Amino acid sequence: MSEKKSNSGALSLLLIVVFLIFLVLKLTQIGMVANWSWWAVTAPLWAPAVISIGLFLIIVIVKALFSKKD
Repeated sequence: MSEKKSNSGALSLLLIVVFLIFLVLKLTQIGMVANWSWWAVTAPLWAPAVISIGLFLIIVIVKALFSKKD
């Protein structure tokens, strides 16, 4: 069980590092990131939650559709 928690923690750390890199590049106006919107720069912070909620909703909808076919 600690193996799963470690992988989740590593992924969270990676997303935070990616966000910090994007943030520094945006604030210093370096590279392509300087032209990105703030939505794109902050995507590593909010995108995993949005994807998880979307997948959950898809599963709930598909489950509801198949249970009503009785």
